Amino acid sequence: MKGNPTPEESGAVELGVGDDAATPEATTTAPKGRPTPKRSEAARKRGPVAPAPMTSAEARKRRKELGGPKLSKVERKAEKLTRRANMSERREKMMAGDDAYLLPRDKGPVRRFVRDIVDSRRNVLGLFMPAALGLVFVMMSAPPQVQGLLSPAMLALVLIMAIDGLMVGRRVNKMVDAKFPDNVESGWKLGFYAASRASQLRRMRAPRPQVKRGDKIA
Repeated sequence: MKGNPTPEESGAVELGVGDDAATPEATTTAPKGRPTPKRSEAARKRGPVAPAPMTSAEARKRRKELGGPKLSKVERKAEKLTRRANMSERREKMMAGDDAYLLPRDKGPVRRFVRDIVDSRRNVLGLFMPAALGLVFVMMSAPPQVQGLLSPAMLALVLIMAIDGLMVGRRVNKMVDAKFPDNVESGWKLGFYAASRASQLRRMRAPRPQVKRGDKIA
């Protein structure tokens, strides 16, 4: 049987408990090293909070106040004209081939070289859109006997365009490999890019052609 603790042992136990309670670490948060501020103190530092709007009209009024001073009609018109002029200037630089304003698909010397190759020659692919529109119009207005003859013509046109697209892509990749031996872009992407540009009418190409037909590209 264990006996009752002696007075010395009781005093040691009481002293240990008192020491733990008196340590400053017990009243602070370990990670931050300082007491967590009370909610009232945090709200006082943050300042007064505006109550939520009760109606939609009050919400619109508050949005206008937060948006700054209201512009006059003349100022709004001037801002609109400035924004339109900036957009027109960016588009003009893009159409002129300025690399800083081009779309990501058109940037770089390799893509510029591909565009010059396509723009310097006549492509059968360039006749695809007008020829397709003409055949569709004829098929809609022609009698059934003629429509039966136009369907094979449409298939033949698609086949010719596909062959010309492959030839354009092959020629472009060959010239790109000769001029840019360190190019890492796949031939399929460059060929598709060249064929897509060749299938557009010359006046509708963006960026606009920088070379004339018949110019020698090397």
